[in-house]
Amino acid sequence: MTTRVTELSILFFSVAKWFLLATVVGLLVGLSSTLFLIVLQSSVEFTQSFPYAFLLLPVSLAFSGVITARFAFRARGYGTEQVIRAIHQEGGKIHPRVIPVKFIATIVTIASGGSAGNIGPCAQIGGALCSTFGQFMRLEDVDRVRLVVCGISAGFAAVFGTPVAGALFAIEALWVGRFSYGALFPSLVSAFVGHQVAANLGVAYLSPVFPSVPSLSVPFLFSVGLAGITFGVAAFAFVEIMGLGKRLALLTKTSAALTGAIGGSVLIGVTFLFSDDYLGLGWTTVAQALKGDDLPWYAFAIKAVTTSVTLNFGGSGGILLPLCFYGATLGSALAQWLGVDPATLAALGFVSVLAGATNTPIASLVLAMELFGPGIAPYAATTCAMSYLLTGHRSVIPTQLLHESKSPSFALASEQEIERVTLAIKSRRTTLTKMFFGKRSSSESSDE
Repeated sequence: MTTRVTELSILFFSVAKWFLLATVVGLLVGLSSTLFLIVLQSSVEFTQSFPYAFLLLPVSLAFSGVITARFAFRARGYGTEQVIRAIHQEGGKIHPRVIPVKFIATIVTIASGGSAGNIGPCAQIGGALCSTFGQFMRLEDVDRVRLVVCGISAGFAAVFGTPVAGALFAIEALWVGRFSYGALFPSLVSAFVGHQVAANLGVAYLSPVFPSVPSLSVPFLFSVGLAGITFGVAAFAFVEIMGLGKRLALLTKTSAALTGAIGGSVLIGVTFLFSDDYLGLGWTTVAQALKGDDLPWYAFAIKAVTTSVTLNFGGSGGILLPLCFYGATLGSALAQWLGVDPATLAALGFVSVLAGATNTPIASLVLAMELFGPGIAPYAATTCAMSYLLTGHRSVIPTQLLHESKSPSFALASEQEIERVTLAIKSRRTTLTKMFFGKRSSSESSDE
């Protein structure tokens, strides 16, 4: 009896402790995210008053590359992977310099037209604030790590306006095939508080769009299945395009300033060839896709290229919003071929490519329900799961740890960063391929 009372008492005080800490985190990250979003919006509105502001991209990417290389290398690129690396390898310690450098570099990158998102920066700035707060409070590594996870969830929720998805994403993005339930309660609290702070301070969110989801039928299920396969292959391709951009940037073997100038010049060329719709945050195009408007069928491909160039050639920003753009415009294009409602497939693409490229199918499913309503859940669950599996053992968050393989046909070392995983095919005694097409071995025949 005494042991049970002691257990309950410890758990009660743990819940109280994390409710308090997560509330503080939500306030901090909600305020910092709101400040960041307001400054970013003002900067974008100012530069958009100049039709050819994108001509400054070589200068802005060079500037971003130089200040991140000089003052806070971990602030370059998209940020989320750096926070997760700190969680796994450094006990949640993030240098406070990341906060101002990420803030400035991202504003300069996106305001001039760089193709990047605003979710990753809020998550990284929030994570760095939480790390600094944890170090000030002299928390143990395990508590500081949990605090940083809360910072990611609050940052996600403050930008997207989806607290449950934000809480789940912050935990699910840490590992492939593992979920830390102990962090769920504080992550939810910080996400709800962060969202409420941002919403009450005037942050505008994507207006909830409820696609006219068709009723359950065999033809539509067939279309959903084809869409799930397409989104999985597309997520696979997006990760590879980001990797290709990284390798090309390394091949230049030049200074950060010159690398940024090269990347900015490429983006200018792409803009003159197509349009400036593939620069910046891209919320306008995403909203058009979710309304079912007609868009160029190739929009998703151009966005992948501009994002890879921006984030690999010196720019700073997030990767999650470009992924949503990529998925929504792909869904819109696919709907024209399949003859189904483009808004529905755009919504499914929005969350499914995110699920595959970040290995977060549960968070992406909940994101679909928070943004588009519960009616889309059966279809989003299907496409998110398919995309997650078909993306394979890769991620736009290369510092995710692989906990388990996505198929028993692969032999992989667990708890490795996913970008370092070596793929090996495992020999299996019985598979569907062998059952239907292969020859049985002599040992299998003798067993009969």
